[in-house]
Amino acid sequence: MRLRSAGYTPLMLMAQTCALLGFACYAVVLTSLQEEWQLSNLQSGLIASAFFFGYMVAVPLATALTDRVDARKVYLVGGLSATCGLLGMAFFAFNFWTALFFMAMNGAGLAGTYMPGLKILSDRIQTGELTRHIAFYTAFFGIGTGFSYLCSGWILSALDWHYVFGIIALGPFSAFLIVLLLIPPLQHEKWKGPINIRIHDIFPVDKWKLVLQDKNASGFIFGYTTHSLELFASRSWIVAFFAFCTAIAGETFFLAATTLAGVINFFGVPSSILGNEIALRVGRQKWVCIVMLTSAVMGILLACSTGQSWWIICALAIGHTIFIMADSSTLTAGLVISAKENIKGAAMGLHSLMGFGGGLLGPAIFGFVLDISGSRTSQVSWIWAYVSVVIWGVLFVIYERHNGWGSKASQ
Repeated sequence: MRLRSAGYTPLMLMAQTCALLGFACYAVVLTSLQEEWQLSNLQSGLIASAFFFGYMVAVPLATALTDRVDARKVYLVGGLSATCGLLGMAFFAFNFWTALFFMAMNGAGLAGTYMPGLKILSDRIQTGELTRHIAFYTAFFGIGTGFSYLCSGWILSALDWHYVFGIIALGPFSAFLIVLLLIPPLQHEKWKGPINIRIHDIFPVDKWKLVLQDKNASGFIFGYTTHSLELFASRSWIVAFFAFCTAIAGETFFLAATTLAGVINFFGVPSSILGNEIALRVGRQKWVCIVMLTSAVMGILLACSTGQSWWIICALAIGHTIFIMADSSTLTAGLVISAKENIKGAAMGLHSLMGFGGGLLGPAIFGFVLDISGSRTSQVSWIWAYVSVVIWGVLFVIYERHNGWGSKASQ
């Protein structure tokens, strides 16, 4: 039984990597669509935000369903939803509004696979090492998104942008097949009879109020929100930024912009794991504050590096990625540890919801500031755009330190 239980983890890691292949498709083709559809920077950012809007709408229902039925069923629906969203972008999207719809469908598909996939593992692994399996599963989010940049970039370099979405749709469909064919259903369904889910089960507002009244737990949630705002804004616009740097400098990078973005994304995986180890020694709140301030500085330096040599830009981009991700697992672990047992599930749901809420806002804010400060061809505009997303982490640190959140870990 031990071997069979442990064998689920490699399968779910493979499935998660496939399910995440559609994550960066739009970031890779952003500039192509912007030119073809005559999109403003705000509209381009809103399309990226639609992905996270779809996730936010679907994740409360998806997580509520996993408490009622086998999470495998939710995962299968999520895999098909992501596949349909990507195929819709490939064959039916022709303007801003249609892209909003299909990107939201893609995001809803991710909501149906990511957390339900984690529930598949927790329901089936019978050993005492579940936390180790979970650690690998969460770390593979960065690996999946990294491959998304790489694969999407390779396809775009050889074919039209339609093929990027069309071919990448095989990723979440492969995840669907892996779970359908290789992950057996639970022997005993945990819920008998009709499935009755009330709006209160999907949005437990009363419990969320209790979570927010806990200053320690709410600090980690708001920190995760600002972290996600900066992270997903950066991921959505990094390929376009590299393209701008190439045009300004007049020299090409040693890798294609999409490949470079994928490689840099991989640096976030060890950064998140090592960051959590450092936080255990210096204190979680203190480490989060240090990382957010450093990440803000690195982001602004990266924005100011346009026109410099490619190795300076790459070094700053890697540094920014490392510090964006250095507090990721710390924020989540801090919430799990600090939330009271009777509201821990609700706290984790709110944590995920607000985190992707930050992901929804980040790309749109970035694009809006590009528009009002000049254009995508102005260095000053890129600086202001980066400032507009890193400033939230600075404001978070100032506010929470003023309220004593940072000192609780040392007490």
